[in-house]
Amino acid sequence: MSAAKRLLILAYFYPPLAGGGVHRVLSFTRHLPAHGWGCTVVCAGERDYWVRDESLLHAVPAGTEVIRVAGGSGLAHVLRGRKDATGGRRSGATFAVLRALSDWWLLPDSYAGWAPRAAAAALARVERGGIDAVLSSSPPDSVHLAGERVAAASGLPWVADFRDPWVGLSFRRPPTPWHAARQAAMADRVIARADLVLGASRTHVAELAARAGRHAAGAPRRWLHLPNGFEPWATVAAGGDTEAGETFRLVFTGTLSLMDDAGTLLEAVRQVIAGDPDARAHLRVELAGPHDDTWPRRVAALGLGDVVRMPGPLAHAESRARQLAADVLLLWKPRGEGYRTMVPGKLYEYLDSGRPIVALLPAGDEAAELVERADGTRLDPGDAAGLAREIAARYARWRRGGRTAARRPPWLTTHERARLAGELARALDALVATGARA
Repeated sequence: MSAAKRLLILAYFYPPLAGGGVHRVLSFTRHLPAHGWGCTVVCAGERDYWVRDESLLHAVPAGTEVIRVAGGSGLAHVLRGRKDATGGRRSGATFAVLRALSDWWLLPDSYAGWAPRAAAAALARVERGGIDAVLSSSPPDSVHLAGERVAAASGLPWVADFRDPWVGLSFRRPPTPWHAARQAAMADRVIARADLVLGASRTHVAELAARAGRHAAGAPRRWLHLPNGFEPWATVAAGGDTEAGETFRLVFTGTLSLMDDAGTLLEAVRQVIAGDPDARAHLRVELAGPHDDTWPRRVAALGLGDVVRMPGPLAHAESRARQLAADVLLLWKPRGEGYRTMVPGKLYEYLDSGRPIVALLPAGDEAAELVERADGTRLDPGDAAGLAREIAARYARWRRGGRTAARRPPWLTTHERARLAGELARALDALVATGARA
């Protein structure tokens, strides 16, 4: 199908920038054209984030118009200049100090200087014609302020896409009541003025709708739960070793920032080896993704340098290959009430691999429910002893009988990104047909 309409997407993260937030917007641009929607992306410059994956550029369709607004986040610029000699790890203390300063002076986030320039570039593109709707995708939340400005000036329907909850209210404590009030006002205005609000989890969509209902400013006319979903492995360029080997592999892929349960895993592995010293020869742990210099030091302090591997950021296909090669995939997310509604995007990729999943997640959590629905194992966050018992039991079974066969849940097909793009396209068609503007 030819793309008769065009969606302008405001999103800071787009290839070659990498990280979990890139893939949702990339999937929109890959699959919306098949449903009649071409895409124009206004995004950051090619070097405006310290995690990059050049291979993702090959997944950007030739018909996608990309407008890069260089300059990025002031915080990202400082951190990029502090890269240590190991080629990518950051000082956790340095990052924490800089982030705390940004919470005081930059609202809603450290990308506040980038957003007005992105809005100006987007409006210049709108003026050239051919744009039918606008979508802003966060985080960073500043991007929604840019989307609001573009929609107000152009009269185009506006979709606010929340990959995660509003960062300054959910994941970080505002430094003063004044900051909290400002963050809340910005979030409420976006929720009220957007014509359509998307959320990556059902619990987050329900929370947004309830929040809108509590404020006299109003609410958008429509809500849509649009999961992050996944690209089936067959559509991802192969890379790395996906075959069973002579080692029992525990694998986690993704960023280790704010991930306390990486420490739970390390303690569990220490306990397993203390109980069975021979396991050291066969047990291997891979923590594949961006990390600061805290974690290698903890690995060394626990005497696990020969067991735990931390290769740093990998090309996306390589991360997927490591998932397929795992004997057990490990899942957790940052702790705290603010993360209650978060369903990590990698969970759908884990499920696609068919490999066994062990998750450290609270009971009743939406991500935990997906894991259990796929016959995975859930343990409480911080339960190192329970995780050690689970690893030891699975390792013993592996020693007796080899690798567990893959089991991909049949219901997962409803979460393929090509299908989810169809849902988004139908919602966009409805907005354009009714001329919606909140």
